[in-house]
Formats: sequence, structure tokens, C-alpha cells
Amino acid sequence: MAESLTYADAGVDIDKADKFVGIIKKIVKKTKRPGVMGEIGGFGGLFSLNIENHKSPVLVSSTDGVGTKLKIALMMDKHDTIGIDLVAMCVNDIAVQGAEPLFFLDYLSMGKLDTKVATEVINGIAGGCTQAGCALIGGETAEMPGFYKQNEYDLAGFAVGIVDNCKIIDGSEIHVGNRLIGIASSGLHSNGYSLARKICFDVLKLKIDSYVPELGRTIGEELLEPTKIYSETIRRCIRRLPVLGLAHITGGGIADNIVRIMPERCGIIVKQKSWDTLPVFSFIKQAGNVSDMEMMRTFNNGIGLVAVVNKNDVQEFLDRLSAMNERAFVIGEVVERKNSSEQIQWS
Repeated sequence: MAESLTYADAGVDIDKADKFVGIIKKIVKKTKRPGVMGEIGGFGGLFSLNIENHKSPVLVSSTDGVGTKLKIALMMDKHDTIGIDLVAMCVNDIAVQGAEPLFFLDYLSMGKLDTKVATEVINGIAGGCTQAGCALIGGETAEMPGFYKQNEYDLAGFAVGIVDNCKIIDGSEIHVGNRLIGIASSGLHSNGYSLARKICFDVLKLKIDSYVPELGRTIGEELLEPTKIYSETIRRCIRRLPVLGLAHITGGGIADNIVRIMPERCGIIVKQKSWDTLPVFSFIKQAGNVSDMEMMRTFNNGIGLVAVVNKNDVQEFLDRLSAMNERAFVIGEVVERKNSSEQIQWS
């Protein structure tokens, strides 16, 4: 008689997964906000939408991952901050459209469920949600034996926010004479890691725990610095001052992301020496002999968010950001675009 096989024999432990849901429930409670209904464990997350303060509410959504920054977390065996990156990459994308983040869902996939690692990841996600003011209302933890190498996993996130139709920030009101305000990043955030890893580990032959004097810490600590979450900063700014456009500086760097919000009739001049570049970018540029333009289209180079504001509002905008302990710089201006010329000029 053939042996009776179980799902566990194939590498999927349902009992362990059920116990993990119990752990997640305790973590998720920390992110609860008005609108959340029920608890983790149902077939779908429930959220009651309050539209009393919105004449014409619009839902804004985003999905993203953290790319090969996951490799750094795996190399360091440190998994409690990568979830912050995941939340940041999603909520920053909806916040720049003027939306208030409401709720978040995650997808965590592993070859074999490691409860300790998974708990650290979810704790990071919950921490990011707390920073962003949104609730973690659901997700999926998938155990996929044979699909990933040992101890590897993957992450994806999904954020939903709300904004009044008349308050959507889409760049349509940007005009010649506006100024570009760059708000500092915390480091590489979650973009450009394939190039950064190649330079650090293939070219320089560094180990994950190699101390780098120029950075004042190990290369692993530097590369794992969490992505900054800007939703609260944005909320406080747009409540007081007119902001005509906002760009989250992600994949494509400064070069590609600012032009995404520019009307066709407008061009921009970016002053490359107008902000303080974090040491990690100088380190990568020199070590990899990376050109200025390649740096600008791969990394955020110390600017994680760009706001387009009226010229007369610049100083008040800078003062408000300073009061929020944000480092900000006037990095350029909006100019008339000549015919079919490039939208961005560097000076």
C-alpha cells in the first residue's frame, strides 16, 4: 500500500502557519486607526470609509516591493527594518498625490516559513504603517517549497489612500517661475541596489560587516538604512501652503522622476551642487567610477522628495520643513520648454 502523504511532507506546514497568524494579530493591533473593521484572519480586510470631509472622494492606490535591498537584509540576517522600506515605497507614492494613507496589505513569500524572520518582517511593516498613519489590515504569507533558495523570501506591498478630487496634486498647475524644493533622503532608500551591491561586493570585495571610515559604520548598516516615509511631512505642508507638484524620487532617480509631474510646456533646471550629498553617494560614485548622469538616473543622491512651489512661498516652505526637522534645499526652478528640447537641464 502506498504511503499516505501530507502537505507537511511536501514542505508546507499548515499548523505553523496558523500559529503565525496568531502572532500577526498582536502586531497588527498596534496599527489600528479609525475605519478598521474586524481582525486579521478573514478572507479580506475590512475598512469603513469616512467621506464626511470629502466632497468628491478619490481612492489612490500603489503597489511596490523593495528590490534587491532584500539581499542586504539576508546577508546581515536582520529583517526588522525591511518592512519599513516596503511601506515607504508604497505610501510615499500615494502621498505625493495629496492622498492620506488609509490601509496597507502585504505579501510575504518564503520557501519554508521561518516564524522568527517572518515576525521581524511583519514588525517592520507595522512600524512603517505607524509612521505613515495607516493600518495594516491584511496580507498573505505564502510557503512555497522549492521556489526559493534556503532562507530567501520576497515581499510586496499594497497601499490605499484617499484625497478629495479638488485637492489631488497632479502637477497641472505648475508654471514657469516655480521653484523646486528638495527634501533630504535618509540614504539609498530602496533603489539602485543592484549597482550598489556590484560596486561594494564585486568591485571592492567588501564583506557585509566591513567597516567603512567614510560612512562611519559598516557597509551593511549603511545599505540597510530604512527608506524615509514622507506622508506626515507632506500632510502638514499641504495643509498650510499651496504645493503645485510632488515627486517621490525612486527608480530613475532625480533625472526621471521630476519630469513625471511636469506639464509638457515646462522644463526644469536642476542645480546639482545646491544640496548636501550624503557620504554613501560619493562613496559609490568614486568606488564604481560612476558618471554624474548615471548617478542621477539610478540613485536619489540625497533627495528623496521634490516639491514644486510658488517662488513667493519658498522661504515659508523651508521654515516649515526645518520646524519638522527636515533638511530641505532649493534645488532648481521651472522654465519655459523650448520646442522639443529636453525637459531637464543640469547646472
